[in-house]
Amino acid sequence: MDLNVAKSLQPDVTQTHYQPKSFSDWVAYRFVKFMRIFADLFFKGRYGHRAVVLETVAAVPGMVGGTIQHLHSLRRIKDDDGWIKTLLDEAENERMHLMTFIEVAQPNRFERFLIMLAQGIFYNFFFLLYLCSSKTAHRVVGYLEEEAVFSYTEYLKGIDEGEYENIPAPTIAIEYWNLPKDARLREVVEAVRADEAEHRDTNHEFADQLG
Repeated sequence: MDLNVAKSLQPDVTQTHYQPKSFSDWVAYRFVKFMRIFADLFFKGRYGHRAVVLETVAAVPGMVGGTIQHLHSLRRIKDDDGWIKTLLDEAENERMHLMTFIEVAQPNRFERFLIMLAQGIFYNFFFLLYLCSSKTAHRVVGYLEEEAVFSYTEYLKGIDEGEYENIPAPTIAIEYWNLPKDARLREVVEAVRADEAEHRDTNHEFADQLG
């Protein structure tokens, strides 16, 4: 992949950016930047609540892509080269992010409504996008994950500076990531950020293969 390293965040997570090359890359990039405007305006520095809504959206692409790749494999009578499992694992991982941050942020009724609205709109949009251009769809996810890595880095900075309380890690997070029993929120956010970096690289790689 043509990745420009911006800066090192920690030994296993690096902030990277895939420079758009084609028209579809630019469409995907601009779309994600447009979405970020609304996230920044609505949530501002409320990263726990931001994570709840955004992880709802993030859990959609893997399930959509895995389903469509499954149907493609059946229809073409051809092996999927591991794409289906990778995408479904990604969807499950993002779902666990959501379950974790629900414990952290305790969303109110309005935010729960936003979860339902965001999921409904994005699922149908992404399903149609994947049918029309799976390359663009994967590039969108790659750019979404770039933003996620950046957002979770800002979240960590806020924890370190005392802006957000470094509360004990939820039990669900300790069990899922096999964290120490006395783990705190900071360790959870680090684990989530590492997951997002992996999804970022995987989806950019899938988009490259489809190019």
